Amino acid sequence: MSQLDQVNLFRGWPSADLLPTERLKKAAVDALSNPVISTEGYGYGPDEGYFPLRENIARWLTEFYNPVQAIDSNRICITGGASQNLACILQVFTDPVQTKHVWLANPTYHLVFQTFEDAGFYQRLGGIPEDEEGLDVNALALALEVFEKKLPANNEDTRHNIKSPKPHRKSYRHIIYCVPTFSNPSNKTMSISRRELLVRVARNYDALIVCDDVYDFLPYEQSDNSIVQSSLPRLVDIDRFLDHGPRERFGNVVSNGSFSKLIGAGCRVGWAEGTSDLVYGLSQTGSTRSGGAPSQLMSTFINELLEDKSLQRHIAETIIPAGSRRYALMISAINENLASLGVTFLSDTEHQLAIGGYYVWIELPLPLDTAQVCKVALDRYNLVLGDECLFTVPSTTPQTDRQQHIRLCFMWEAEEKLAEGVKRLGSVLQMLRENVTFEK
Repeated sequence: MSQLDQVNLFRGWPSADLLPTERLKKAAVDALSNPVISTEGYGYGPDEGYFPLRENIARWLTEFYNPVQAIDSNRICITGGASQNLACILQVFTDPVQTKHVWLANPTYHLVFQTFEDAGFYQRLGGIPEDEEGLDVNALALALEVFEKKLPANNEDTRHNIKSPKPHRKSYRHIIYCVPTFSNPSNKTMSISRRELLVRVARNYDALIVCDDVYDFLPYEQSDNSIVQSSLPRLVDIDRFLDHGPRERFGNVVSNGSFSKLIGAGCRVGWAEGTSDLVYGLSQTGSTRSGGAPSQLMSTFINELLEDKSLQRHIAETIIPAGSRRYALMISAINENLASLGVTFLSDTEHQLAIGGYYVWIELPLPLDTAQVCKVALDRYNLVLGDECLFTVPSTTPQTDRQQHIRLCFMWEAEEKLAEGVKRLGSVLQMLRENVTFEK
């Protein structure tokens, strides 16, 4: 094992120096010092979550996304973060008998696979390739068409749902999971036309699109210390207004939001947005009805940050400039240390849309294999990397393509370590290059 200090370019967490620690400390003191707030914070809370936070999130999202109509608090429920809420969504809006398949961009966020398997969808995950805008929706539509045609003619399952019927519950026929903006791991962003097409496909096939919208607030072209705004509508906004709105009361999109990338992963507070019926159904998850609103006490602390807009200022004045700087450092290091070795990536000029998020998705030249590269990097240089195979959707079909990509996160390590990590990766590739002949 290498004696070098570890450099971790895999961990997708915000660096401690990017967190609003002092403001959150004051928010906690203020909330706990107010008996009205603290009494509610110590309780189980309403099913939909701490109401003042729901109101402030609705106002914040309205300012950030600027939808056709303002977002009402009845479209918002508080969650324990995007991952916890994905499990709750699957509990309420899927049934292993009636829900036929789960579709995901390939590659995709690696830790969702277990969540889907826990919900009963083992070996029922379908990977859809990406292009320069992320999830290829035309390929998804074709895959759905082929899938439906392969089902028996009388493909309506006559067995009863495994889950009991309730008025707040619906079992969608398909689930589509995606990260539409600054996707994890490939950092690609869907255009408006791509998003509209995806909503129409979901409506045609009775699918619920679960969007992880956790990176939306990190567009690095907006680094002028102004209040940050989105240049793109979310899919949940499109579903709200496209072609006169949702076809039925639950809609076809739920937006998964989280404060993990902005305030700290350990705060475990997020929110979901959808139609009021979908949000109410989500709030009726058994674990919420029994255990109370997720992260009720922490919700009162975070509400203080939204109440005076200190969170918005922190994003604009601290996170965005730091992210822009860190991204530039990472790209400069890649160009200096890796480009001459045949490594490529989706550069600023090749991106169809904005640069942002947490990651750079690099491609290694053949015949290198990322599993070998990552192992050598860890063993010899104490460098932790994200191997493409981690992000590949599990399938019953054997993987035949070589794994050529590595995810590099530029938001966790200290800025001075980013170039060092990329330099170590260059040393690994140079060492392996001496023992292989590259394919032209």
